Amino acid sequence: MQWVKVLGGVVGAAAVLGLGIIVGHFAIPKGADSPAPSASASQDLDMKILETLMEQLDANRIRENLRELSKEPHLATSPRDEALVQLLLQRWQDPESGLDSAGTTEYEVLLSFPNGEQPNRVDVVNSTGAILFSCRHSEENVTGEQGDPNVVPPYAAYAPPGTPQGPLVYANQGSEEDFKELQRKEVKLQDSIALTRYGGVGRGAKAVNAAKYGVAGVLVYTDPKDINDGKSLPNETFPHSWCLPPSGVERGSYFEYFGDPLTPYLPARPYSFRLNSDNASGFPPIPIQPIGFEDAQVLLCNLGGNLAPADWQGGLGCDYNLGPGFRSNSIFPEDSQVNVSVHNRLELRNSSNVLGIIRGAVEPDRYVLYGNHRDSWVHGAVDPSTGTAVLLELSRVLGTLLKKGTWRPRRSIVFASWGAEEFGLIGSTEFTEEFFSKLQERAVAYINVDISVFANATLRVQGTPPIQSVVFSAAKQISAPGSSGLSIYDNWIRYYNRSSPVYGLVPSLGTLGAGSDYAPFIHFLGISSMDIAYTYDRSKTSARIYPTYHTAFDTFDYVDKFLDPGFSSHQAVARTAGNVLLRLSDSLFLPLNVSDYSETLRSFLQAAENLSVLLEQHNISLGPLVTAVEKFEGAATSFNQRIATLQEGTPNPLQVRMINDQLMLLERTFLSSQAFPEERYYSHVLWAPRTGSVATFPGLSNAYSQAENTGHDRPTAWDEVQRQLSIVVAALEGAAATLRPVADL
Repeated sequence: MQWVKVLGGVVGAAAVLGLGIIVGHFAIPKGADSPAPSASASQDLDMKILETLMEQLDANRIRENLRELSKEPHLATSPRDEALVQLLLQRWQDPESGLDSAGTTEYEVLLSFPNGEQPNRVDVVNSTGAILFSCRHSEENVTGEQGDPNVVPPYAAYAPPGTPQGPLVYANQGSEEDFKELQRKEVKLQDSIALTRYGGVGRGAKAVNAAKYGVAGVLVYTDPKDINDGKSLPNETFPHSWCLPPSGVERGSYFEYFGDPLTPYLPARPYSFRLNSDNASGFPPIPIQPIGFEDAQVLLCNLGGNLAPADWQGGLGCDYNLGPGFRSNSIFPEDSQVNVSVHNRLELRNSSNVLGIIRGAVEPDRYVLYGNHRDSWVHGAVDPSTGTAVLLELSRVLGTLLKKGTWRPRRSIVFASWGAEEFGLIGSTEFTEEFFSKLQERAVAYINVDISVFANATLRVQGTPPIQSVVFSAAKQISAPGSSGLSIYDNWIRYYNRSSPVYGLVPSLGTLGAGSDYAPFIHFLGISSMDIAYTYDRSKTSARIYPTYHTAFDTFDYVDKFLDPGFSSHQAVARTAGNVLLRLSDSLFLPLNVSDYSETLRSFLQAAENLSVLLEQHNISLGPLVTAVEKFEGAATSFNQRIATLQEGTPNPLQVRMINDQLMLLERTFLSSQAFPEERYYSHVLWAPRTGSVATFPGLSNAYSQAENTGHDRPTAWDEVQRQLSIVVAALEGAAATLRPVADL
């Protein structure tokens, strides 16, 4: 089984690389380059190499990478997307700065595109069907780039075709609670068109929730209150500031799950069984179409009905009413309706992952993965090309050290450029499906750098608790951009911090949801994962994300002028991610601190104990959970003491290997295939989606909320609470057992 097709440069006498997962037998040329330093079983992190890496990461090269990557739209599987595949291969096969090998893997996946011959439309029509107003079909061409013929028109990927028509209602963010509120206010929802704003719930959930209440179609827009701090005039927005122009429309995938829609749990390869698209689940149940806020203003500011609640109001300069229909003194007749015409098409397309590999000198069968997706909705300068620009510079510097023969990592490094992420993390998910067993057996960690720079204020890291220590070590070693004189770590604390009972005041590490390619690695495979970026000062903006997200205004000049002039924040991310990568690939003992999970478990336990009164009424005891948490804490402490003792001496390679395997495999112990059968790919009992209101173990929280809402006379609901509690206890017992000496059977 191959990870990649070997492409070029692998000829002549070869040394066999024992990475079965990568290509079975992957040839590394002998004599073509200077020899690598002789490998030793005790090889450890070389601080001089680390310092060299930090020094050689070049902000100007990152800037030029970004210019090249974002000069044309590169929607997944488009000609430009395929051209970038070749660019990556060319860089990673360069004789002076390339990697050991590079290649591609193709998957045939189901994507969704607008119909070029029959564009999607949103119109206001009168009682005879005459069009009174039409929303824009494309964004305003303010810099020339928006007029590129390869700019895909705004659309909701995977939205079904249809032409619903009905009176307009305003449904805030389209959450189920929002629709319940409309129902309580006796707003007629049946056969209506619901206008919603981005935020609150996922894109696809807006259509799912609307359909439950009989809504026929959904519109989605970005409110300037949520993204522009209220600014909405053309002279207040891009290209005059970083704010979203009035015609800007956020594209996105509305598919409920991640991965190829037709091959869940199977790689989308020629041999795989495929569902019929008519029977596949996860697609929006009704047509849905995004629009810009200038068009939303015309619709919303003429809407009739009662005044919307105060927290539903926005930044369009008028009172938001609920509808249904337009008010009597509006620019439209009262009986006017909104027609939504969606003509999207589903197509099977070949999408490529690109992998570049540096073989490990001592442990070639242990992999540190570093990835980002390649595809974008339009030019994608910020998303994802800021991340790919950093990826290319980091791999260039490491490739140069490799080719000069001055360095080879202890463990193998795999660089990845994932395809079709924007449609639902497809490339990375197919990869984890195809190589599930070997990745679970051999992958040490996954580093994700997608959007590397949201803004230029501070570092932002999301990840599982064991990676906290290695990220902190890296951040303390690197100077923050600007003239503050602070390290990235000290600057980070100024913006995002928490009080740790163990360490005192430390930067806040965010948790991992499903917003980028780390999702299948942590939720499906249980691989320690992280996502690294620079971001903005939350005290200066309320924007939920950078304003031009997924629009035709996300361009090189936008980054160069507003997000990171000088590209010092890009360089800071490259240094941080590169520092973490080298520590994970080169350290004798993996720099993962299992004790940092104890804080999370203790916090979850304390939240669960607040439920104890009602749990005890149903004969559910938290005693086993308390015991399991205490066992884990004790096992983690003893494990760290064993590592410290070994570090004081000269451990033999087998001792090192056993400890590192325990560190690597700990995350896997929190997986349970029984915990969330209704959730595709989610099996991590600590980080699965939590719908319950109590910040404890997700399965327990969700089951408790369901039982509480169902009532005391439904014993089966409380049985599920007991079942979820048992699953968590079993996982924690397994985690503690994994950390005990391997001879302790």
